[in-house]
Amino acid sequence: MSMKEAYEQKLQAQLDEFSAEIKKLKAQAEKAEGKTKTEYNMQIKELNSRKKEAKEKLVELKAAGDDAWEGLKAGIENAWDSLSHALSSATARFK
Repeated sequence: MSMKEAYEQKLQAQLDEFSAEIKKLKAQAEKAEGKTKTEYNMQIKELNSRKKEAKEKLVELKAAGDDAWEGLKAGIENAWDSLSHALSSATARFK
């Protein structure tokens, strides 16, 4: 397995984990009421937007050649860090 393939698999696994966490927040939002429910839904909308961006970066990575993928790495890691931070913040906020 090449370094690129290993990196892709790592990112896909993280994206799957992020998706599971967002699902948990959605379940909590459905039980919430009033202002709390509105806040949950706003956070979930933001998380889904960041997840979409991260997923698009993963698609770019998969399409990149073996020699070009290193150039995409910074943008990919930025998208992942952004999603990870937003998810951690939302999870902590609604505990």
